Amino acid sequence: MVKVTPHSPSPLPPRTRTRTRTTGALRRLVFAATAGASLAAASFSAAPTAAYADGAPETRPLTPLAPFAPLLAPLGRASEHLTVTVHGTGGRADGRFELVCHPGGGSHPDVDGACGSLDRGARWGKDPFAPVAPDSVCTMVYGGPATAHVTGTWAGRPVDATFDRSNGCQMARWDRLVPLLPDLR
Repeated sequence: MVKVTPHSPSPLPPRTRTRTRTTGALRRLVFAATAGASLAAASFSAAPTAAYADGAPETRPLTPLAPFAPLLAPLGRASEHLTVTVHGTGGRADGRFELVCHPGGGSHPDVDGACGSLDRGARWGKDPFAPVAPDSVCTMVYGGPATAHVTGTWAGRPVDATFDRSNGCQMARWDRLVPLLPDLR
């Protein structure tokens, strides 16, 4: 039996009391997050309540989480629209293309491949449109007169990037974004 004295308010050492409180708080946090995710999944997968024959859009039932739908969507997925303009390829891939990702669409010849190359380039917080570092040592190999200009938004950020094939570093940067940019190898 543990004897409690006026100098010791609890029979447990202070470290044990803190760990118990922290563990309880962690359990409540995990429960709340799991319950919220389950509720969100259930509310957004509900069937439409009405469809109109006159072409009006379908409506979904109002749920407690409906006002928070933009906050619950994956980040960056709502604004991935790019315009790609390519010149100097000798005519085989010159032109202006629109690309929309998640869901895929636009006039780009390979929407799924282009969105996939951007997704791969954006992992771990990398910017697929980042320029070549100014202090890079690059091979002096000329890849041709092709240029590309990409504008729009990706992952919620504005994009205004220019690409060329003037040296080895610029060619590697271009090739990382194939098939967003045409394959000129």
